[in-house]
Amino acid sequence: MKYPALTIDCEKFRHNIRTISAMCHKQGIEVVGVNKVSGGHPILNRIFYEEGIKTIGDSRIENLARNPLPVRKMMLRLPMKSEAEAIVLGCDVSLNSEWDTIIALEIAAKAHGKVHDIILMVDMGDLREGIHNIEQLYLLAEMIKHFRHIRLIGIGANFSCFGGLIPTLSILQKLQDMQVRVRQIVPECTIVSGGNSSSLHLLQRGLTLPVNQLRLGESFFLGVETAYQNRLENTFDDVVLLHTQIIEIKNKPSMPIGETGFDAFGRKTNFEDKGMRRVAISAIGLLDTDLNMICTDPKVTIIGASSDHLLCELTPDSPLKVGDVLTFKLRYGSLLRLFFSPFVEKKFINTGK
Repeated sequence: MKYPALTIDCEKFRHNIRTISAMCHKQGIEVVGVNKVSGGHPILNRIFYEEGIKTIGDSRIENLARNPLPVRKMMLRLPMKSEAEAIVLGCDVSLNSEWDTIIALEIAAKAHGKVHDIILMVDMGDLREGIHNIEQLYLLAEMIKHFRHIRLIGIGANFSCFGGLIPTLSILQKLQDMQVRVRQIVPECTIVSGGNSSSLHLLQRGLTLPVNQLRLGESFFLGVETAYQNRLENTFDDVVLLHTQIIEIKNKPSMPIGETGFDAFGRKTNFEDKGMRRVAISAIGLLDTDLNMICTDPKVTIIGASSDHLLCELTPDSPLKVGDVLTFKLRYGSLLRLFFSPFVEKKFINTGK
């Protein structure tokens, strides 16, 4: 294998999709399979499709447009006005909050003889995208109902991405209440898109959610609900693993020697004097990943990284040597950056093909 490398276990990915989708389907909740973390990789899109996921979501219209599968395609990031034509040609539904953009979508859809579906996003407190003044939500619905090429099919919200807002039953109930009122204006508005993998903590507790759609990605890849980062029952947390090769092992002081300033990323690090320690450097760095990951070897602890070097402390009894490979379980930040790095090999295993 060429290093550094990601291994993606397709059978474990399938298992997580089946397990988590079953939790949702028991309550009549539609699952949107979010594949943005992999850049819309076709192998993973195919697995979503084969496991019965009928809508695939991504934050890049280019990834959706090149997906040839017979699925509905959802644009997750609010569209730019300048890409209105690409949106109506490349996907079936988009998340929106701005009147000017919705007008641009109406014009583009009309020009191509299409009807484009939208979900209006509401900011429930996470402070990322969405309508904050709720009266504007109802005003938008009143105006959109007169369009012929834009169809308002739902109300949605996002959680735990910027402000870290945790979805609760009361917050989701407020979202559903808004949808009920909007549906009185636009009868086609039937969807309550109640967030992402952070909403799964409620399902795991056996609670009934007042929503009928969830946009899920991280939980399929990492086997966690993202509100509290707890493992989901009967899921794998090692669907994707990072493998890096050790290029140096030396005994070194735990404190820099001499006057210190800022590092290559403009940070000033406070070091703790722990005496000499055994340090392994492997051939990957912040160019490719972040440090939100953990080594599967309990005798290895991450110290830090520069652009191209990952530094780990080894216990005195660790048998590792130069040329050996370290394996890491990932979290969302490292998973995202590693998938998008062209310098990291991607190897799909247990494909069943």
